[in-house]
Amino acid sequence: MDLPKKVVWITGASSGIGEALAYEFNKKGAYVILSARRTEELDRVKENCENAEETVRILPLDLTEQSTFPEKVEEAKAFFGTVDMLINNGGVSQRAYAVNSTMESIRRLMEVNFFGSVALTKALLPTLIDQKSGHIVVISSVMGKLGTKYRSAYAASKHALHGWFDCLRQEVYDDNIDVTLVCPGYIKTNITYNALTAEGKKYKQMGDAHKKAMTPQEFAQKLLPKLAKRKEEVYIGGTEILSIYVKRLSLTLLNKILRRVKVT
Repeated sequence: MDLPKKVVWITGASSGIGEALAYEFNKKGAYVILSARRTEELDRVKENCENAEETVRILPLDLTEQSTFPEKVEEAKAFFGTVDMLINNGGVSQRAYAVNSTMESIRRLMEVNFFGSVALTKALLPTLIDQKSGHIVVISSVMGKLGTKYRSAYAASKHALHGWFDCLRQEVYDDNIDVTLVCPGYIKTNITYNALTAEGKKYKQMGDAHKKAMTPQEFAQKLLPKLAKRKEEVYIGGTEILSIYVKRLSLTLLNKILRRVKVT
């Protein structure tokens, strides 16, 4: 990637992985568009970027308000003339047993994690197809490849992303558009604190695994070289990444392991 000439649009850019990616792309010389619901936090991220007035723009966006996306795409394009890369990073996690989860909380997870990313991608796709170039990045999860306790709707939303974007990759290949699915393991962010309970409220606890996990900054530094190589699927994390390979070897073995480990 010739980053100094690229325009990168990041959702969920107000904290965590999205914030770290904003800083990393900014340091590499890319033009960056920051989107999330919390404008004040986007302002903070912008202030922490280098040469921000020339290279960083803020575009408030709520992933549940999908009727606004065509207009948001036009706003994004107006900042720097186009969009070269869309990073679908915005999302919410879950900590609840399936039997207790309300359908309202399940639908909310799907609305944000799946339908939000799909709708924004669809709104931008005609532009990428017309310019015969582009890169669509989806921040999925290890949970997009397997399932554990307490995350049924979250895992479902991530599995759905893999299905939709794997298909899209085939459809836009001839348009010179790349699609990368990124599967982080445990990353030290507030995703567990903000996860939804069975009733759809915030969990407000930090998971033990996340306390000891890789920082968002380290994750971002590891991810950019893989995006430069236009990888189709990327796994970044600790030993939990091994579960993806164990599943390929034996689903029965993986399930035995998952039943024994503490899942938080």
